[in-house]
Parts: sequence; C-alpha cells; structure tokens
Amino acid sequence: MPPGPPVGGIGVMNKSNSLLAVTNASQKFGEVRALDAASLSVGQGECIGLVGHNGAGKSTLVNVMNGALVPQSGQIAAAGSTARWDVAAARAFGLRCVFQELSLCPNLTVAENARLLHRADFSWGWRTAARRLSLAALDEVFPGHGIDPSRQVASLPIAQRQMVEIALAFARTATPPRLVILDEPTSSLDSGIAGQLLAHVRRFVDAGGAVLLISHILPEILESATRIVVMKDGRVVADRPAAKFTQDSVVAAMGSAATAAARQRNPTAAPADATPALSIAAKGGFAIHASKGEVVGLSGLAGHGQTELLRQLHGQLSPSWRASPNPGVAFVAGDRQFDGVFPLWSIRRNLTLSALSALTRRGLIDTDAEERAAEDWRTRIGIRSPDLGLPILSLSGGNQQKVLFARALLAAAPVVLMDDPMRGVDIGTKREVYAMIHAEAEAGRAFLWYSTEIEEMSLCDRVYVFREGEVVAELVGAAITEEAILAASFVGVAA
Repeated sequence: MPPGPPVGGIGVMNKSNSLLAVTNASQKFGEVRALDAASLSVGQGECIGLVGHNGAGKSTLVNVMNGALVPQSGQIAAAGSTARWDVAAARAFGLRCVFQELSLCPNLTVAENARLLHRADFSWGWRTAARRLSLAALDEVFPGHGIDPSRQVASLPIAQRQMVEIALAFARTATPPRLVILDEPTSSLDSGIAGQLLAHVRRFVDAGGAVLLISHILPEILESATRIVVMKDGRVVADRPAAKFTQDSVVAAMGSAATAAARQRNPTAAPADATPALSIAAKGGFAIHASKGEVVGLSGLAGHGQTELLRQLHGQLSPSWRASPNPGVAFVAGDRQFDGVFPLWSIRRNLTLSALSALTRRGLIDTDAEERAAEDWRTRIGIRSPDLGLPILSLSGGNQQKVLFARALLAAAPVVLMDDPMRGVDIGTKREVYAMIHAEAEAGRAFLWYSTEIEEMSLCDRVYVFREGEVVAELVGAAITEEAILAASFVGVAA
C-alpha cells in the first residue's frame, strides 16, 4: 500500500516497520465530519503522541484503528495486510485499548474483569489464574499498587480503576500486546503513579511494542513520545518527531485561540473579600477555609481523602434534595460517568440542570430562557456540537466535561467545588476555563479545587496537601511550589 500524502507539506508516514496504518479515512456523523481524509501509521518501537482539541477526531480515529468503526472511505492495513479489519481481527493482532471512559464492569471483581478481557486464556478453574494474571500485570506496571484482585471494581476509587484497566491492557497473555492505545491514561492519576505508567510505556516500546498515547497533558507527550501527531477538525495537520516540537509549537499546530498563558496567582495579592465562604475541620489538625474571591487547592497523592472531603462539604452546604433558585454550592465532577452526566438527557438539559429553578415560570420551565442560557454557555466555553438537543453522549469526553463546568458556573452558587475537573480537557479550553475561574472569583465566588495536576495548584491562592486522609500542609502565596507539594505528599511536611 503506498504511503498517504503528507498534510500541509509536513506529513511523515514511515511504513517500513508499520504495525498498523490508516490511510485517508473519512467519517461523518450526520452533519458532523469527524474524520476528513485522516492518515496515521504506527510503527514497531514507536510511542506516538496524538494530540488535538476536544472534537478534533482523535476518538473516532482510535475507533477506526481498533476495528469498532468502519470508515466511510479510506484503508486500514495491519502489518501490510489489507484483510478485513474488525474488533476480533484487532484483538487477534494484539491491539489493546484503554479508553478515556473506563470500560470495566463495576459489579465484577478485578479478576473477573480480567477473565472477560482475556477470556481465551482461561478455562476451568479460571479464578485463581485470573487473580494471578491481574496481580502480575499490576505489579509490572504499578509496583506497590496495593490493589486486591478480589475487590469489586465499583468499590475502587477512580484512580485505581484506571490503574486496573491500564495494567490489564499490558497483561502478558497467549496473544501478547503489540500495539496499546492509551486514551488520557493519566487523567485520574497523581504524578507518582503517572510516572510509573510512563516508565512502563518506555520499557514496552524499547522491547519492540508500540503505543499510541493520547493526552492533553503536553509535558507527558513531549517527554514520552518518539513522534507527535496533531489533529484538527478531523485531519492530521502535523506529524513529525517529538524532538522537533515544543509545547508552544504543539499548541500552535492545534490552532488554539487561547495562546496566552493562564493567569498565575499574585503571591502578594489578598482575596477579593476576606468574608469566609466556607470552613470545615479536616483530619490532621487543619481547618480548611476559603474566603469570597479565593481559589483554594486540594493537592497530594490521588485517593488520599480529597474527594471524600468535597463530598462531605457538598452534603453540608446542600442538605436538601429540593432545588433552590439560590443554591449554596455547585459541584463539578471529574468522574463524569459516575457523578456527572445524565446519559439519557440532551446536552441542553444536562447543562441547565443546576439552574432549572431560576428558569421556571409558574411551575413550568421557560424553554426560551433555557435555550438562551444553554446557547450562551455553548459559546462561552466552546462546546462542539451542532445541536444542543442531541444526547449528551454524542459529545467527546472533553466536551462532556465542558458541559459539567458550564452547569456549575450557570448556577448562582457562592461556592464551587471541583473534583479534578480538567480530566480529558484540551489545553486551549483549560486556559479559557482558568480565566473563567479567576473572573468568577473576582466577582466574589469561592472555589475549592482538587487536581491531580500539580501545575494547576499554581493558579490557587491557598493549597492544602493531603496524605493518608489527613491534611499535612497548608501553603499560601509564594510557598505554593511543586517541590513543597511533593515533599508534603510523600514525607508529610512541606519543603
């Protein structure tokens, strides 16, 4: 099969050692063109970083590669062969996928999920073998993980669920993995666990495997990828060795309109209003508090009590199940499938849910007002959809997260709780949302923000660091540094 044409004069399609090549794939969903003659080749011993804004076509291209979607035009070749390509063929070839929306069965144990994913490798007495396989895979990718394969998946925090799915994708079975596609694999992992994964990716690639890494965390891509491919509007617009990119050039290739750096906190600035907006006692002898106009961060290793504290606060500040035109708190979930979206509802209704009381006239929803509010936020936060009446699941994961952000900011709540809200959100949108957070804070709102990305803590006025369920450090102003957060996370005291 001849190599596909370069796009914009900068294409790179080296198929001499190609494991899987997609050439000129096109796909439309109604009026939305998800892929527009997109080409991508993955070679043995490569880690390809695939980047682009939410809705750029990355997930659709992945579904073409894994056989779940047959493109309306174009060609797929595995190791040079253009034989029929579907999910079964991809599986037999050794292609494994870890999706942004985790696909484990929550009502089954870790070992039972291993049995489902690798069912051809088990027969009678499979439970012991499945537990052994799960444990070996977790030990290899995430040493010291502490996950019991007999645990039900639903009982695990989201970071551990993500670790399980990643480990099972790399598991050594009768059909070993040759190409592993990782879609936002570190979105719920703290820096230490993410580092373990990226180290394993490098070992896997050095041993002759291939990885397609999709991430909006650009330092991870620049550090781990051998080649970077940039998508925009369904097309591949840049494809060249990672060493020839910088973070700014990646953003420029993506076509981000938000090229200015996010506004950093002013270490000497006081909050807009010293009036307390919330205060709660936390384990460890600290009282977590935020004033009006303050952005307060919760940091530390994932799963050390940050989400539990946010849930506790939400219960205290919104004790009634009845909707109110003046809610005390709004919540942005990071685990959107469990705590965020209503999958059977439209984009519009998911967005306006927090403000339905304010949009009601004489007991009925004012549909015109609802439409205006939804369209206003669609424009402000850049939700990529031709029709807000479409189901919420028609959106990419990042665009679903934008809807949850818009829902929280649409509510007239003085306090906004954010549980790792930037999962799967592209860098351009992140910068726009950072600006919105600061604008809303300057208008008097208080934000309590948990993030697994330490860099985001630099946007906060105050940071509380968690370790083993306790707050072990409070950092303010210029004391908020990566070194201080890491020291407190691992040792229990700030550097």
